[in-house]
Amino acid sequence: MLKHQPYASLRNSELSSAISKRLNAFEQSIRQASEHYAGYPDNLNYDYTPLLPFFQYSMINAGDPFVQTDWALHSKDFEREAVEWFAQLYQLDPAWGYVTSGGTEGNFHGIFLGRELYPDGILYFSSESHYSIAKAAYMMKIPHVIIPSQCNGEIEYNALRHSLAQYSRKPAIINLNIGTTMDGAIDDIDQVCGLLTEHPGDFYLHCDAALGGMLLPFLDNAPRINFRDYPINSLAVSGNKFIGAPIPHGVVLSRASDVEKVGAQVDYIGCQDKTITGVRSGLAALCLWYAIQTRQHHFATEAQHCVVRAQYLQQQLQQIGVLAQLNPFSNTVVFPKPIKQICQKWQLATKDGRAHIVVMQHLDYSKIDNFIDDMRFRHTNE
Repeated sequence: MLKHQPYASLRNSELSSAISKRLNAFEQSIRQASEHYAGYPDNLNYDYTPLLPFFQYSMINAGDPFVQTDWALHSKDFEREAVEWFAQLYQLDPAWGYVTSGGTEGNFHGIFLGRELYPDGILYFSSESHYSIAKAAYMMKIPHVIIPSQCNGEIEYNALRHSLAQYSRKPAIINLNIGTTMDGAIDDIDQVCGLLTEHPGDFYLHCDAALGGMLLPFLDNAPRINFRDYPINSLAVSGNKFIGAPIPHGVVLSRASDVEKVGAQVDYIGCQDKTITGVRSGLAALCLWYAIQTRQHHFATEAQHCVVRAQYLQQQLQQIGVLAQLNPFSNTVVFPKPIKQICQKWQLATKDGRAHIVVMQHLDYSKIDNFIDDMRFRHTNE
């Protein structure tokens, strides 16, 4: 039997009232949760109200964003401009890319491309890599080696050297973390490229730059991440993290010469499809384009403020006796997991007895001080 449908027996007026109450209650809940959103790397400071008129239209971007089709309900022009902005940021020319559903899809595309170029390759990634990397290896059935990580979350380079030497006859598909999920650690691309000079086989480099990819380009003296100076093949960035958006999305960049070797012509949409999902949100692409156009000259200030406030958070925690760690050029502060009530209130991400706060644009000094007050109470009552 079919399950009873909520509100099915209500009259139109009662139904309208019930729906309004449900939505109002949900909005209040979301608003309250946003006040103490600190454990995950999503920026809540954004304003897309000028784009509200576009919510009444269906915008679906299908297939290659760099190929025009007879399909008119799309925002590919804006998608291409957003991709081209990222290509300039990371010095990639000629470039190919598209607006993904998020960092995971970007990682999937990069690793998929590496597998297509080197079908007998082995995927290497650190134990602190985002879970999407292991998920991609599992779903694509790619042989892989998990490399241990250092205590700060950075990949263990000697272990990587050993594994590369052990499988020296196989192409290497390597995932580099430009900010690990838990610690915000940055794998040293110079060291990894140095190791690859000892590797006799082919290699493919993918950079998971979900959050750190929008910090490093705007911080003084930060490590360089670009396609011009390094043999990077692909790079994935999340759009709802540093930039922020109500719709999860991201960008993946790839060398055009690599992408030309994959993809198939799809007559139904009138172009090749080299993407993972085939279709994607045209509204997300529009949001990303709008954020770039209105905020690109403020990204450096935003990145610097996030890092400075993270340093402030670390200092305040240390002053009340909490061991807090912060990697260079990171906005992720790691500390021992506090009591359950604090984890729930501040929605902290936890792992192996540790917790972290990712200091995004919406986490100002007053909220940090409120968190410190909660931690001080916990600490003094242990």
